[in-house]
Amino acid sequence: MSNTPHTSHKFDAELDALRAHVMEMGDLVENQIRMAIEGLSNGDVVLMERVIDDDHLVNVLQSSIDEGCTQILACRQPAASDLRMVMMVLKTIADLESIGDEAKKIARMVKLLAEENTLRLPCYKETRHSAKMALEMVRNSLDAFARLDLALAAQVVRQDEQVDAEFHSILRHLITFMMEDPRTISAALEIVSVAKAIERIGDHAKNIAEYVFYMVKGLDLRHVTVEEIEHQARS
Repeated sequence: MSNTPHTSHKFDAELDALRAHVMEMGDLVENQIRMAIEGLSNGDVVLMERVIDDDHLVNVLQSSIDEGCTQILACRQPAASDLRMVMMVLKTIADLESIGDEAKKIARMVKLLAEENTLRLPCYKETRHSAKMALEMVRNSLDAFARLDLALAAQVVRQDEQVDAEFHSILRHLITFMMEDPRTISAALEIVSVAKAIERIGDHAKNIAEYVFYMVKGLDLRHVTVEEIEHQARS
């Protein structure tokens, strides 16, 4: 295929459309998380049903974006940064779909806890705080994706350490709580499931942030320290 100005312009438009669809998918996922957090506060079962039902919209959009990437790979045969862009999009939508699944998991647990009238057990304040931190990570990772902002991407990676620490703190408190009152074990384990889902949301947001480094610098930073990632963001 000849690389005429018209063809190049059209290709750029196709890549821009892919990125726009990723942001649309990100908006859907962010809204799922936001509603799940609201459910943690008020036990709104109807709202949790909406979180669960909206998951199919995320899945449909992922399939559409995936098909668009496949067409570009087959017809355009991109190279260098264009190829990295397509690969970043494919990886990002996989993580966004997983984030949506975790939000759905939280909604199901909140429904169960609300029906059992156990939404006021200890650690709910900490769990909601952790969820808000994870939501901020998702938002920042998508902003870093949109702007190819390495500094913001590095900030997300650093935030993941805080979310992990919150999860372990919640887990310790709940273990103590269950030991003191075995009657609460069932409900406490459900809260652990919620906290773990939140921690996994943070992990997926961190993945998206790391893909930004792959796009900009061609680096795979999945297995390096936070300090090295921050160094790469500055260099």
